Amino acid sequence: MINRIRAIRREKKLTLADVAERCVPATTAQTIGRLETGTRQLSLTWMNRIAAALGVEPELLVRGDQAEQPQFLARLTSDGAEALPAPRDAILPTLLGGDGSLLALAIEVPVGQYRAGDQVWLRQHAADQAARLLNRDVLVPRPGGRFAFGRMIDRDASRVAILPPDPGQRQIVVDNPAWIAAAEMLVRPL
Repeated sequence: MINRIRAIRREKKLTLADVAERCVPATTAQTIGRLETGTRQLSLTWMNRIAAALGVEPELLVRGDQAEQPQFLARLTSDGAEALPAPRDAILPTLLGGDGSLLALAIEVPVGQYRAGDQVWLRQHAADQAARLLNRDVLVPRPGGRFAFGRMIDRDASRVAILPPDPGQRQIVVDNPAWIAAAEMLVRPL
């Protein structure tokens, strides 16, 4: 199984011994090395132990042959959509076909039809494609590193109007968005 243990360990500037020591219960650097190289099978138990030692989600340790990893860019909180302090790798449950970059939105509190723990997968489009995105849930960048998320209810030459998913919320108008990402997939944990 191809894994990303070595890449993540090196990004965090940790040695094999550091990771082995952080595992609960502790293990040896030689065992971590064998798991990295695939000479020892990476079981679910080992994946969870190593992920905890590295401070990442276990799913991030396993990689496919895909070149570009989608990123979590924003999250939806009770205060609205906001930027994450730093983008982080998102979990790609299946390949989505199409043009444009994939983005993921983490739902942290129940809002409208969305539940806490949901992931909304969106495909990025140029702002001039807004007409074909009407009545779809979209994520739109706003000034100051903020975002608007909700149903796109109107557009004109330079503005889009977004209706947030919670009932009773006022529409948000965004002037000249750099891009618009339309929802393509909802991932809901069981």
